[in-house]
Amino acid sequence: MSQEESFVSHLVELRDRLIRSLVVVLVLFGVCFYFSGEIMKFLSQPLYHSLPPGSKPIFTDQAGAFFTLTKVSFLAAVLLSLPWIMYQAWAFVAPGLYEHEKKFALPLIVSSIFFLVVGIAFAYLFVLPAAYKFFFAFASRTGADVMQDLQKYWDFTLAIFFGFGLTFEVPVAEMLLVKLGMLSTDQLRAARRYVVVGAFIVAAVLTPPDVLSQFMLAIPLIVLYELGIVLAGFIKARSRAPDDAEADAEAAADAPAGPATTATAAPADPTVPGGAER
Repeated sequence: MSQEESFVSHLVELRDRLIRSLVVVLVLFGVCFYFSGEIMKFLSQPLYHSLPPGSKPIFTDQAGAFFTLTKVSFLAAVLLSLPWIMYQAWAFVAPGLYEHEKKFALPLIVSSIFFLVVGIAFAYLFVLPAAYKFFFAFASRTGADVMQDLQKYWDFTLAIFFGFGLTFEVPVAEMLLVKLGMLSTDQLRAARRYVVVGAFIVAAVLTPPDVLSQFMLAIPLIVLYELGIVLAGFIKARSRAPDDAEADAEAAADAPAGPATTATAAPADPTVPGGAER
């Protein structure tokens, strides 16, 4: 097969895998849109639990409900189909990878999806309830009625989900940087003090302006950074190229031997009585 034919066949395969991914996303979008009301109620639980008793969220725009439920359905479909999309991407690139590259790429893909979901779940379970309780506590001091537009709530929730999902990818970024040789685990350990300061700065930017919410993001970031150091060392050791392993073995074999542990007999001194040969 010529180089041009090989390139065309790769384009055809890429097109087919993109179509397969799109079909799954569209099917899941239809299912999610059918249940969009229930999905939105589930995602709005942090808001419902924070609102004053007897009040409900509202829509200030007549088309707000449609567009909000459409966005919720689409993003839910993308999130649910993410494993299938990543599988299609893996199936496309895997044949061109070496064995040691596969040992690195597959855990990287799986861990990226895992940490993304964990970040979104953490934001939903802990950050959003704390944020809205903080907001409504200040609003109640004014004596005004507290009302919340669901469209604005979803925009805020989406920003929080994106921010936490992205920040929870810190271990994946560390594994990638170490594997590419841009950083070492020793350099990551040496940067701990700067990471602690940076974690609180990021938390101050991404979370509401209260100490509790900032600690709820800063502490997990620090823990994830330490976890990334451990995972980066493990992945780098397990996914080394055969040439690198052979080079290390040859270097160890060519290393100068240590001092001899057995003492050699000294030559006999003829000036010492009993030291001459008989």
